[in-house]
Order: sequence, then C-alpha cells, then structure tokens
Amino acid sequence: MLKTLNQKVSIFLILFAAGYLYLSYNLKEYPYVPVDSDFVPKILGYLLIILAIFLFFDKSSETEQEKEKRQVPKKEMLVLLAVGGMIFLYIFLLEIIGFVLSSMLFIFVCSWFLGYRKLVTTILVAVLFPLIMYLSFNYLLQIRLPQGVLPF
Repeated sequence: MLKTLNQKVSIFLILFAAGYLYLSYNLKEYPYVPVDSDFVPKILGYLLIILAIFLFFDKSSETEQEKEKRQVPKKEMLVLLAVGGMIFLYIFLLEIIGFVLSSMLFIFVCSWFLGYRKLVTTILVAVLFPLIMYLSFNYLLQIRLPQGVLPF
C-alpha cells in the first residue's frame, strides 16, 4: 500500500496535523481581539495537511546517495536529542513564565549549546527578538501571546 518513504511520511504528517488541529480548536478564546489565538495554528494545521497530500502523490524516487544522506552519525543524534529536549522544555515553560522569558532563555541556551560563542551578539538576539515579537504580536497584530510573570 505505502510504497515510498514520501507516502509514509505523508501519512504521519496528516495524522500529526489532525491532532494539531484538534488541539487548535480547543484553544482558549479571548474576547475583544480581532484575531484570536487559534487563527495562526489553524492555518498552519491546514497548510500542513495540504502539503502532506502533495507529498503523498509526489512521484520522485529516492536514490542510494539520498539514502546515505539520511544516515545521522551517533554524535549528531545526541545533539538533535538535546535540542529536542530544549524545545520541549521551552514549550513547557511557555505558559508558566511567558513567551518573552522562555524565548530569551531558549535562544540563549540553544545558541550557546550549538557552539555560538559571541556573547554580546547572543544576548542581544536573545533579548531583542522575543521582545520585538511579543510587542508586535500583542500590540500591532492584536494576537495575544502568553505573558507569564511579566507585567506587560
């Protein structure tokens, strides 16, 4: 039935997107905002389903050289798992301490872990990017992000 890797990945992505959409429809609604918190997640969920359908019907075949590229060395696998753990910690802390603080922490720690050692640049990016994103979403786009412990 599922002959190619693309078809297998496509089925996984469709199931993942369906679960994602289910959770998106259960997000809390906020009164008096022009764009609610579920708008972007719903669009992303439907977009993922559409792209997964295109992937399912993709006729390209995988060469031996492409199969070799998929083999991840053990050392790099540990790095991927560590970054995945940081992402889960970020998601866990997002509602508790808020978007700004959790994003600052994630950007700084992940950049440092991955070997970026320019401290001033890392701190500037880790502080400015989440602040600009938070202020843009909350005050320009009227899309509420988790504020957490910060008073704004």
